[in-house]
Amino acid sequence: MFLLLKNGEVYDPDYVGISDILILNGKIALIDKGIDINCTGLDIKVLNLRGMRLVPGFIDNHVHIIGGGGEAGFESRTPEVTLSSITECGVTTVVGVLGTDGTTRHPETLLAKARGLKNEGISAYIYTGSYELPLITLTGSARRDIVLISEVIGTGEIAVSDHRSSVPTVEELTRIATDTRLGGMLSGKVGVLNLHMGSGREGFSSIFKVLKDTEIPIRHFLPTHVTRTRDLFEQSKIFAALGGTIDMTAGSNDAASFSGVSIADAVNSCLENGIPIEKITISSDGNGSMPKFNKDGYLEGFAVAKLSSLQKELKAMLMSGLDLTVALKPFTSNVARVLGLHSKGRLAVDSDADITVLDGDLNIDVVMAGGRVMVESGRAVVRGTFE
Repeated sequence: MFLLLKNGEVYDPDYVGISDILILNGKIALIDKGIDINCTGLDIKVLNLRGMRLVPGFIDNHVHIIGGGGEAGFESRTPEVTLSSITECGVTTVVGVLGTDGTTRHPETLLAKARGLKNEGISAYIYTGSYELPLITLTGSARRDIVLISEVIGTGEIAVSDHRSSVPTVEELTRIATDTRLGGMLSGKVGVLNLHMGSGREGFSSIFKVLKDTEIPIRHFLPTHVTRTRDLFEQSKIFAALGGTIDMTAGSNDAASFSGVSIADAVNSCLENGIPIEKITISSDGNGSMPKFNKDGYLEGFAVAKLSSLQKELKAMLMSGLDLTVALKPFTSNVARVLGLHSKGRLAVDSDADITVLDGDLNIDVVMAGGRVMVESGRAVVRGTFE
């Protein structure tokens, strides 16, 4: 079936203008002004999106798709995500992570959930490995997982500079980064090492040492949660200035214990310091817990991170003065490039037809994944198997 989107204001995320988009077999077949198809016998659905902004579907590169948390006991384990909780937030691609608990949660379950989400209509990938060391993997090594399992695009999230981490040494980080890089090379993937950055004194020091003392390219490292403290953020800017990409966590300033930098301020600070927007990605940490620890390391409370924080941060970035063409990139094209998802993150011919439609107030109106309408008028019209 052909799907023709008419009269929308298209962002690639660069500005294209008022255009029509023709979709066929889940791909964008044509973008042009005034596309008209009048072939008898063709199955064509037309959506008039006048007054709407059409942007690439958001790619959330850090989601606890099988739940997270657990720091306050078994009852504090957060639940699995549902399909509609993803798509109603404008997200069409997720990357699943295991999180703090690698004891009662397992990479096999993570992989099964990603495949389930794929069957339900969106794109889903995972990181192999775990918060702690030694790594918990599917085949016995991160390299083998990346090479042999299509959904595995890298390793993570591995905690550093955090009182809940296994305090990985420089040598351990080097070995993991090497395995991840080689797994990517052998499988034609990027091979990304996703690093959970805590608020400990170590900060980026071990990462800087790996970069200084080895030949591993900086593009394989993706440190996340980098705005959680002011000091950590300042170190992340040094990392980005060296050519690395930093991942900021949307909604983190909603946590009661947050003492860092808001996303809008952080992005503007990077730009003011000569760090290009292309070196920034933004993820939600969706379905993970946002714990509050006191100065002695005792848990005082927690909330649950939401994928909807992405849209909230997009609006905040626009209110801070950023143009939509700039603000969109950390949610779309930047993520696709860093993760090697070549058919994602752009509205271009031959790209996957993953499209989020925003109304005049930048609220999510329609979401399409692979050309299939998943959300209409802000509500899911396709729901997960058990919703």
